[in-house]
Amino acid sequence: MTSRAPAKIILFGEHAVVYGQPAIAVPFETLCATAEAVVAPRKTGLIIRAHDTGKEFRVLREGRTTHALAIAAQLVLREIDAPTLDLIINVRSTIPVASGMGSGAAVTTALMRELSRALGKPLEGESLNKLVYEIEKLYHGTPSGIDNTVIVFGHPVYFIRGTAPELFSVGKPLTLIIADSGIAHSTRETVGDVRSLYDADTPRITSILERIGALSQLARPAIEKGDESAVGALMNENHTLLAALTVSSEVLDRLVQAATDAGALGAKLSGGGRGGNVIALAQPATAERVEMALRDAGAINTWQTVIQR
Repeated sequence: MTSRAPAKIILFGEHAVVYGQPAIAVPFETLCATAEAVVAPRKTGLIIRAHDTGKEFRVLREGRTTHALAIAAQLVLREIDAPTLDLIINVRSTIPVASGMGSGAAVTTALMRELSRALGKPLEGESLNKLVYEIEKLYHGTPSGIDNTVIVFGHPVYFIRGTAPELFSVGKPLTLIIADSGIAHSTRETVGDVRSLYDADTPRITSILERIGALSQLARPAIEKGDESAVGALMNENHTLLAALTVSSEVLDRLVQAATDAGALGAKLSGGGRGGNVIALAQPATAERVEMALRDAGAINTWQTVIQR
């Protein structure tokens, strides 16, 4: 058996969510992380093989380690009070790293899900979510918690930090095009830079963050009703506000413009910013045109997905 965890896309509210504002994120099932446990020879212990990086780790329940995946395995062993068995966990991912699609949270989720399952005490729901969040702190410093929440639950989520995530339904399928800028950038760095802006000019940055939060509040009922035009307009405004927080870039702005010029209902950066992805909302009839325009504008890769849960 193989455990799986999807990528994620933030539709609304990145950065503002760190300051208590709502955000909306959805799973992106096309890309995912997987983990598979196989029985190892006796006295092998627990080994994690991260095939995408070519690294291998031997994990002891109380051993000292600095690698996030090894720490993740230790958290599982302690949480379920399980002895270390002779297992090899093979971890793989198709999610681009540092792209704002939750690659770290997805790999952690798949690993924890598979290890706990192999040990006979499968972790799911909030029990799994809280452990994945601990590893997110290692990756991002002060993460919002939205990546691990939407990836663990695998469902569209309306999220306010410190409260239980609210799962909600999509009134009409949404066709999204995700464009990879090809630029990797640290979410930890952009979150830290926004914090510096906030500390230097709290009233102005607070007003921007509150407006981003208001867009999430407006977007949820629009998504539930299937009002694509309203969702697209809100995406456009969200991107403008993120640019005001200095987390956009010339490349991301160019991709957003190319998508809207090609007929997208709306487009914005998604994730930490300054690199990573742009997402565009299109009607099915225009999706191919929008995708081609994004590639022509410099996206190194594009994917289409339909959000319909």
